[in-house]
Amino acid sequence: MDYTHFDTLLAYLRETRPAFLINAAGYTGKPNVDACETARADTLQGNTLFPQTVAHACSVAGIPWGHVSSGCIYSGAHFVRNGVAAVQADLMRPEIHAVWERDRELIHGFTEQDEPNFSFRRPPCSFYSGTKAMGEETIAGIGRSFIWRLRIPFDEHDNARNYLSKLQRYSKLLDCANSISHRGDFVSACLDLWERRVPFGTYNVTNSGWITTRDVVETIRQFLPSDRDFQFFVNDAEFYSTAAQTPRSNCVMDVTKLLAAGVRIRPVQEALEHALRHWRPEPESAPIP
Repeated sequence: MDYTHFDTLLAYLRETRPAFLINAAGYTGKPNVDACETARADTLQGNTLFPQTVAHACSVAGIPWGHVSSGCIYSGAHFVRNGVAAVQADLMRPEIHAVWERDRELIHGFTEQDEPNFSFRRPPCSFYSGTKAMGEETIAGIGRSFIWRLRIPFDEHDNARNYLSKLQRYSKLLDCANSISHRGDFVSACLDLWERRVPFGTYNVTNSGWITTRDVVETIRQFLPSDRDFQFFVNDAEFYSTAAQTPRSNCVMDVTKLLAAGVRIRPVQEALEHALRHWRPEPESAPIP
């Protein structure tokens, strides 16, 4: 059954009458979002057109639903300097990094009210991020729906798509500041929003707080001791000239709205340590290119 066709999906919804529908489908590219640059039709279909089909079908059938979106439609964070907060798209610029490294309270995440600044409307962006932002636009205000924004998923299960696995296998790393989502915490929070019958709308669903790549590496070293010497790119220029083809989103998200709805989610460092303390390696997992 091809659910990408509106008539097919609508007929199925009318027949089965689900209490709630979750769309976790999307196109991310393998091994990473660089692949989306050459598979643009599939990326557009998976991240923009299909969610629109689901939105209209659920609206006609009267079915509430939730859409797994992405926080990768932002770059940077709100940065307070001289008492004034402004969006800083690149937190790792030496003169910016030097300031917040001394006081991390100067960094404030993007809220659900902030317009995406890593999108087709606010380039540059990756094609992946552009289609995710456009996907949110196409379904906004249609029927009864949630938009749940996930960022850089991780948990204790070693897997090629797990952020912690990637950091342990990449030959060289880019230091950056990000909000990230423990996969189990993300699922629990999304379901909690529905079960609590909170207002429909968009919610950032990341573990509270934020973290840098070097923070994560230090935590990996603490819980998974090894002889590995983690190497870092000197700067973005080296990273993009040798390891990436399209711009990457690195951003901090604000989860005040999620917490205000009564949903509990762990601080990022606590979730990270729990995942590494219960790490389940895949002995035969292939190296990530």
